[in-house]
Amino acid sequence: MPLFSIKHTTLTPIPKKKINLEKNIQTLVEKNLKSVFNLEFVAHEFQLHNLRIDTLAFDSETNSFVIIEYKKERSFSVIDQGYAYLALMLNNKADFILEYNEHNKKNLTRGDVDWTQSKVIFIADSFTHHQTAAINFKDLPIELWEAKMYENNTIDFYQIKAVDSSESIQTVTKSRIVKSVAKEVKTYTITDLFKNDWTHSKELYEILAQRIQNLFEPNISATKKYIKVYNNNDRILEIVPQKQGLKISLPMHVKHFKDPEKKLRDVSSMSRWTSGETEYQLNTELDIDYVMFLIKQVVTKAS
Repeated sequence: MPLFSIKHTTLTPIPKKKINLEKNIQTLVEKNLKSVFNLEFVAHEFQLHNLRIDTLAFDSETNSFVIIEYKKERSFSVIDQGYAYLALMLNNKADFILEYNEHNKKNLTRGDVDWTQSKVIFIADSFTHHQTAAINFKDLPIELWEAKMYENNTIDFYQIKAVDSSESIQTVTKSRIVKSVAKEVKTYTITDLFKNDWTHSKELYEILAQRIQNLFEPNISATKKYIKVYNNNDRILEIVPQKQGLKISLPMHVKHFKDPEKKLRDVSSMSRWTSGETEYQLNTELDIDYVMFLIKQVVTKAS
């Protein structure tokens, strides 16, 4: 769907602008990594052995490295190249940690990194049908993003979402590199976070997710320990599944909430998996209205 400019009641298509992925997009992404992907910049054109990584980034939320590649050609294999980069990283962990520490003046150790949540992001102006079909696996640590620039100095980043699939990449490949990487890198799904007998909390989550979708168009994804919900680039909440309910983590301090029932818990000074400063324990469907009341406050503050 093209973008339009509005003048009175007339819509005028905004022409697309030819882009240079390396000069235009790579520079913009690296200077705005936090805004675009919520990532921390590590290195530009990181060379190691026979491979060069266009942009090396770090996800401080999952404590994992992210490799970003910008592609002009349309014939590359997302599977082969993606896993080649991941294999390079897993076989040279010390080099990646050294690069991070030298750039960020920190003392990251191998144990600080969650290598299981590593991933590769490919950015192109478009992908072929073959490339988009290649990511339709439940456990693929690869993302495809299309970048479009327009004549009015507008840029759009759009993620190509995989079709829901229960099939694993390991069941259809004979590649030793893929199988080797898959032993260490795992892409988590919402289902992974609920044990088989957690039927009550899974039902609560499904009801809550539907209510959130009625409020705004969320970007929902899973990490190893919790589910994160974003509205565009704004973190709205995180959800930790439990056997009997859901722990709701909210990114505002408790003092900024209207909480007439005094049900919120200040966890800003406590050690926790999630990044929110305030928690709410959701155990019954009757409490979902109150959760939505809290979520709406976060959305309003973020907008």
